[in-house]
Amino acid sequence: MIARIAAPVELTRLYRSFLESLKARGFQGEISPDYGNRTVLATDNSIYQRLPQAALFPQHAEDVQRIAALAAEPEYREIVLTPRGGGTGTNGQSLTHGLVVDLSRNMNRILEINAKERWVRVQAGVVKDQLNAALKPHGLFFAPELSTSNRATLGGMINTDASGQGSCTYGKTRDHVLALDSILLGGQRLHTGPVSDQELGGLSASEGRLGEVHRTVLDVQREHADLIAASFPRLNRCLTGYDLAHIRDADGRFNLNNILCGSEGSLGFLVEAKLNVLPIPKHSVLVNVSYASFMEALRDARALMAMAPLSIETVDSKVLNLAMKDIVWHDVAEYFPADPATPTLGINLVEFSGDDAAALEAKVASFVEHLKGDTSVRRIGHTLARGSAAVSKVYAMRKRAVGLLGNVQGEVRPQPFVEDTAVPPEALADFIAEFRALLDGFNLQYGMFGHVDAGVLHVRPALDMKDPAQAALVRPISDGVARLTHKYGGLLWGEHGKGVRSEYAPKFFGELYPALQAIKSAFDPFNQLNPGKIATPLGARDELLKIDEVTLRGDLDRQIDERIWRSYESAVHCNGNGACYNYDPNDAMCPSWKATRERTQSPKGRASLIREWLRLQGQSGVDVLQAANDARVRSPFNGLLAKVRNTLGKRRGDEDFSHEVFDAMSGCLACKSCAGQCPVKVNAPEFRSRFLELYHSRYLRPLKDYLIGSLEFSIPYFAKVPSIYNGLMRLGVTRAFLKHHAGMVDSPLLSRIDLEPVLEHWNVEGASPERLRMLSAEQRERSVILVQDAFTRYFETQVLADLIEVLSRLGFRVLLAPYRPNGKPLQVLGFLGAFEKAARKNAAMLNELGGHGVKLVGLDPAMTLVYRQEYRKLLGQEAPEVLLPQEWLAQVLAESPVTAAGDDYYLLGHCTEKTNAPAATALWPEVFKRLGLNLKAVSVGCCGMSGTYGHETANRETSEKIYDLSWRKVVEDKAGHQRLLANGYSCRSQADRLSGVELAHPIQALLRVLSAR
Repeated sequence: MIARIAAPVELTRLYRSFLESLKARGFQGEISPDYGNRTVLATDNSIYQRLPQAALFPQHAEDVQRIAALAAEPEYREIVLTPRGGGTGTNGQSLTHGLVVDLSRNMNRILEINAKERWVRVQAGVVKDQLNAALKPHGLFFAPELSTSNRATLGGMINTDASGQGSCTYGKTRDHVLALDSILLGGQRLHTGPVSDQELGGLSASEGRLGEVHRTVLDVQREHADLIAASFPRLNRCLTGYDLAHIRDADGRFNLNNILCGSEGSLGFLVEAKLNVLPIPKHSVLVNVSYASFMEALRDARALMAMAPLSIETVDSKVLNLAMKDIVWHDVAEYFPADPATPTLGINLVEFSGDDAAALEAKVASFVEHLKGDTSVRRIGHTLARGSAAVSKVYAMRKRAVGLLGNVQGEVRPQPFVEDTAVPPEALADFIAEFRALLDGFNLQYGMFGHVDAGVLHVRPALDMKDPAQAALVRPISDGVARLTHKYGGLLWGEHGKGVRSEYAPKFFGELYPALQAIKSAFDPFNQLNPGKIATPLGARDELLKIDEVTLRGDLDRQIDERIWRSYESAVHCNGNGACYNYDPNDAMCPSWKATRERTQSPKGRASLIREWLRLQGQSGVDVLQAANDARVRSPFNGLLAKVRNTLGKRRGDEDFSHEVFDAMSGCLACKSCAGQCPVKVNAPEFRSRFLELYHSRYLRPLKDYLIGSLEFSIPYFAKVPSIYNGLMRLGVTRAFLKHHAGMVDSPLLSRIDLEPVLEHWNVEGASPERLRMLSAEQRERSVILVQDAFTRYFETQVLADLIEVLSRLGFRVLLAPYRPNGKPLQVLGFLGAFEKAARKNAAMLNELGGHGVKLVGLDPAMTLVYRQEYRKLLGQEAPEVLLPQEWLAQVLAESPVTAAGDDYYLLGHCTEKTNAPAATALWPEVFKRLGLNLKAVSVGCCGMSGTYGHETANRETSEKIYDLSWRKVVEDKAGHQRLLANGYSCRSQADRLSGVELAHPIQALLRVLSAR
């Protein structure tokens, strides 16, 4: 049995007092001192881990003012505050031992779009892709392009002065900032932008901190102008963080924006920004150049830049090979044809864009001629991606490079701590040669990608941070890379901010470092705002953080037993890249996060919690692997009294960190989008089910678990009397009982359709080894075995009947496998012992049938994919091969000579299938095409049902929120519902339940057409 765990680190008295005072002063946002939120916010995408005292989620700028004003009072000068946006930093920028002020949850509105004057006004928590989606109808976009654009907040981008692809053309974030609204320590509101000397005089004379910061920055500019001009390297990336070189703009106006951009929240709280936006180029072409050597790709950069492209992105073979194993490769494989004789070890992605199509084509043609004629380096070949859709697909692969580097096998994995160096582009190849020699000297592997046009390359040395000897290499490698970038006139931090690496700031700023300290003193005299980053106040006792004195993730990870670590690798290897924080409502990734905006309700959050839970269980002397084995063999009645006592204690409020983990796991839909889309393949449903098994070895299960878990076993009996079952389900007393005692807000009704006449009409026989042996080889080729699942068999019998008719009309012999419980509900709920028994029994039957050379086909994607995921993990090669309908149809239907004509059909794809079997999803249009029909995929996220999730009382509100994100509008606005299709049982059920629309299965659309011919 698992142990009860109290929060191991309590809040200090000072912080408790601060939080109480803050609430008393009218703070309207959320205050989260719970250990779960603190644990999730203790990490970002770096190697560090710092447990905060609590998290604050302000509702608006007035809330931020309350925080800042209270913290400035003498009794609270020891309080530390750190702003946080997307939390995807690679250098610990938003990690703190004090209070996290998360501006992303509530302050995420686009306040104003002025398309005519090309500017926008946004709150700090707006995500970059969210802004660009709103700007697209106006033909505009916000230019700085990041690999994390689907979760990076604009406040975070400004605070790190972020840049990325295309920065040589479009510049950095700072180049697009028109005005900022910030809140200073003490609560004063600071509005910044370019000002004349006359306006500056008035601002410098202001009272309080407002006047102090203007006077101090002006003094720094006047006193150190010559030294600043001589010290800063002439790089596209500049020296981010208190950008002394740009205190005055090119026109001579004083501009505090350039000090605040890149300040990492160490000077104040950014709450709003006014940004300039640009017209979207009408045409774009991406030239994908392949090389037999990564160094050749780097050396080619100078020649390629001479052709003045928009950008040049470089990827090495390690990243490319990882991409080939990822979901993203399905969309880009055609642009990177494999040649076994000459493997590709490096690529350059060279983009050209413009509004004049003819001029653009001429430029690309000239560039291609250059590639053919230039022999300065050896190029394998090139391909062209034309148009924004194609270009976006290739860049999606490049964007995933950061996360993909974490998806290697074993414990030695690429780590981000020297990954964004910047040197003059002409020196990049020589610099990287020495960089590689440095890493080779430690016998390390590494991956590389970056922006060669800007001289920025991302390099991640591979280390096992749980090994103290390998973790100790962070210091000599960092020192070596710092020396190397200094030697080549570059920077250690080219675009991802300083964070914990701020200890190198005095070296790079030299004589100007005291000027940074003076600025910090004016804004934050008592070092309360993100201390230890960029600079300390003059005379402060506090020092900058040291890269090897901050707690590392590995320091805590090595406390987890190695056996347990390996067993839970789908959780513990989460590297914090934050791909699960994807804002896009039309993307299936983690619907629970999108609906709740709770970090604990995300794959990263759940992985962080389970990782800490495993560590604490180990500290309590619990072997969770043994506890799981015990739970599976023990009688359900064994320890029942102890479970009752523990559950009563929970209701009385007994503290146990396991309850916080349970709440996070209970919110998971088990849709497995994370397993398919996370670059590191964090599989929340997998470790969720294992946790639930262990949790309920200590605490009683709710009645709904037993009802849902036994559904596949009991439903055939209920189906014998559907009228009685449905009548009982409709009774008010039954519904009340289900809602208040069983935790189910409603339940689907059994189908009244009798399958037997359908089977008889189409001569469908039961599949048995004896019957299959009687078939000739030719008959087996024209036969198919349908594998039944509980949902389409008993709740949607018509869909199964229609599948039988479609296959029969196409000339195939249909055999029906005996119904057996698949076990998915058991697996989802953590009845893993029962699931194993059901899976082994079902697999044995299906393997025996499939062994006769007739393909097995399952109808529902969620149930069918269990055979190639959970069954395969459990049974290995003994897992049966069960195809999805479109996979089988694509194999047996001949290519159609008929050109598709007529009205289009539209498919709302099942999220598990889209993210875990994308190639299968893409086959539906192909199947329709072979039958002379058009089918288009509609971009939607999750429907919010996911099995029985939407039927559960606790999840009803979240389920509907998820449905509202993308499905409701499509379902209710799309004209002609007969042509709007959905291939998931849960999806069709949700549309009927919440919109009153009965969506057809793709098979049913095919049947209508076949019946009419």
